[in-house]
Amino acid sequence: MYGCLPLSTIFQRGEKIIDIVHWLSYRYPHLKKRLSMAHLKETADEFIYKNLKSSLLLSFLFTILLFFVVDKAKLSKFLLIPVFMVMFFLFFNFNFLRIKGRIKKRERETNKEVLYLGNYLLVKLYSGRPLLNALMETSQSRGVAAKYIKEIVDDIDTGRPIEQALSRAILYSPSEKFKKILFQINNALKIGIDVTKPLESAIDEIAQEQEIEVKKYGKKLNTIIVFYMLMAVVVPSVGMTMFIVLASFINLQIKLEGLFVIVFFIALVQLVFISMFKSIRPMVNI
Repeated sequence: MYGCLPLSTIFQRGEKIIDIVHWLSYRYPHLKKRLSMAHLKETADEFIYKNLKSSLLLSFLFTILLFFVVDKAKLSKFLLIPVFMVMFFLFFNFNFLRIKGRIKKRERETNKEVLYLGNYLLVKLYSGRPLLNALMETSQSRGVAAKYIKEIVDDIDTGRPIEQALSRAILYSPSEKFKKILFQINNALKIGIDVTKPLESAIDEIAQEQEIEVKKYGKKLNTIIVFYMLMAVVVPSVGMTMFIVLASFINLQIKLEGLFVIVFFIALVQLVFISMFKSIRPMVNI
């Protein structure tokens, strides 16, 4: 693409692109931390550069497809300019939502098994294992959240002191509950006391928090079930019965397409309530 351009022009364009990437990185100061929390192996500049390329490409392709629609409808071609800008903005920010979704997923995975990890680690420490060996054995245990312990072990294997590795994990962990366990361990190491007692205290505190969350979930669930029975069971069944009776009185013919539309809306209501049940579910093993 740059074969016919002088080297000075190519370097100037490259420097301009780098300046734009650096400027955008400055506009998103928390991006570096969020990338680490999402455990994505790329820098902020690399992420923004890839995001710029993909957003420009997708916006360009969408605008090309829209061009044929605008041309056939005999509308002004200048409409494509704001459309391109809007689509670029949407695609560019969608990738940031992808990071947020990945962080949320890691938080749910960790919170779901944080008690198991804490108790497993506590058993290893009570059996006389050194802390590093206990961490290594915990990282090899079952469960999805064990990989987050393995990240700490891998960080230690690179030569980082265990206190710094724990501090780094506390900083970049998306789970507040997991941070409590790591903080108690790290704090005990810095003070020079036995790790088991602070760890046991943190596990008890997390267990009490999860118990409160389950009780709150039960109260919310009772309320939502009442609305579910009303909106997704009673109203569709009674409404369809009354509609069929009235249709028979006024000699109204119900076509198959109309029945499909009704079934579609009933299924949509069911899916809304299912997603609502999943969204309010606490991040614990219940």
